[in-house]
Amino acid sequence: MSLFFPVVDESTPHPEDVDAALEPFYGQVLRWDECGEFLCTTAKAPLDWDDPTAGEIELALIRQPATKEKLGSLLLNPGGPGVSGYDFVAESVDVAVTEAVQENYDIVGFDPRGVGRSSQVSCFDSEELDKLIYGIPRNSRGSEGWITGQNELTHAFGQACLTSTGALLANVDTPSTARDLDMLRAALGEDQLDYLGYSYGAYVGTIYAGLFPEKVGRLVLDGPIDPSLGEAQITLAQAQGLETALRSYLTACMPAGTCPFQGSVEDGMATVRAILDAVSKNPLPSTDGRSLGADTLLIAIAAPLYSAETWTALDTVFTTVLAGQADFALTIVDGYYGRTPDGDYTGNLFEALRAVRCLDYPAQNSVALMKEQGKALTSAAPRLGPYFAYSDLACLSWPFHSDNVPAPVAAPGAAPILVLGTTNDPSTPYQWAVSVAAQLESGILITRQGDGHTAFNKGNACVDGAVEQYLIDGVVPQVDLWC
Repeated sequence: MSLFFPVVDESTPHPEDVDAALEPFYGQVLRWDECGEFLCTTAKAPLDWDDPTAGEIELALIRQPATKEKLGSLLLNPGGPGVSGYDFVAESVDVAVTEAVQENYDIVGFDPRGVGRSSQVSCFDSEELDKLIYGIPRNSRGSEGWITGQNELTHAFGQACLTSTGALLANVDTPSTARDLDMLRAALGEDQLDYLGYSYGAYVGTIYAGLFPEKVGRLVLDGPIDPSLGEAQITLAQAQGLETALRSYLTACMPAGTCPFQGSVEDGMATVRAILDAVSKNPLPSTDGRSLGADTLLIAIAAPLYSAETWTALDTVFTTVLAGQADFALTIVDGYYGRTPDGDYTGNLFEALRAVRCLDYPAQNSVALMKEQGKALTSAAPRLGPYFAYSDLACLSWPFHSDNVPAPVAAPGAAPILVLGTTNDPSTPYQWAVSVAAQLESGILITRQGDGHTAFNKGNACVDGAVEQYLIDGVVPQVDLWC
């Protein structure tokens, strides 16, 4: 006797006029099965969109059906690159979107190519990854010995990624992910893409609009990255953004006495720089055998700055570090990278982030120019900027290099696109949202005045109302909004 387990649900692909080699991907039926409170499936995508016959990869999807009458499918991307959109929906759908949006849309999360449950970038084992992320260089930052050591380390990492990942490593660029997005749109049965992207996810949406303007449905780009900027410009702007956010944090905590700083805000800023310099020279030991150096401490400072709600964690970071204790700061960094207490990693954020970045932005190989850029970083963000320098070393010896030329995206003919920016965003500075909205022929700018990363579903009724009206009723603001 055979047992039959029925499929819970399946899609009806939208007919598309595509090349014959792409028809099996665009026309695939997605068969959804129960996975806890959600529905899950796996889609197929070409390994190489320029050569669809070269092989296939898998993309993991998760769906929460609309709780009331369905308008369509809303695809989500939480950012990164390297963050799991699958987990974003499974673990925090109420953070991802408001209740009103959940009522009207199937909420669909996916792990982009190279990430998480999809065909993923794989490199070092956990022990080797610990050494890369948390290791302490033997030489002082910026010295010839330090530069040589960084190059050797990143070369070894890149070769390990190539060995473990294979041809996928050359095909995790953002345009490929945007093309996956269009294929998923059709496989879900949608004639146009309704999409909400946060941070890097907004960048994916911007690139999508440039590639497929006629397929744009209701796109919300929250905290976007300016596609016209190169790597050095992005690094400079992010250093400035984090330094401004740090100033806001100190302005709030010092009068309240919650953080361990005294004097003026400028005194506090100088103390933070002094702390970074101190742990750079003398890393703090932790109870598990690791050490806290300046690069790791920078992540422990930056991560809580993403939201004013987590500023209290930053109080503890500074209090414990000033007391010579590294454990709490390392816990913050562990959470950022998905490292568990037993030393394993739950995702591949670090690997995917490196792989995508090295394919999206050309890396310049002049150490002399890197040093000049380091001076510019110190001038623009004197407290944090020096620790952003030499970022191009990460991709200098990567197995594959980018031929992408940063350029504005206009998306002529696209339906109206909402671009959201927060005035004191520490990660994707507000001016990027202004620029993206101006570049897009149909861009509408919505500004959230305040602190923190991204704008939607952060408790601002003006922002949330405008986005909900746009997604649910198709109402487009007649002018840019200031909220």
